[in-house]
Amino acid sequence: MKYKTGDKPGAGRYRCDNCGYVVRITSDAEALPACPNCGHHEFTKLED
Repeated sequence: MKYKTGDKPGAGRYRCDNCGYVVRITSDAEALPACPNCGHHEFTKLED
């Protein structure tokens, strides 16, 4: 499933659709940031 900056998709790992950088969200209340590597705003959730 796709998510974008500002979404609160729940705890887990999210891969940047542009550069592949993986962002980890540790709280269900935490919003996805822009990719810290390239600034892109779209992510795909990775299965653990």
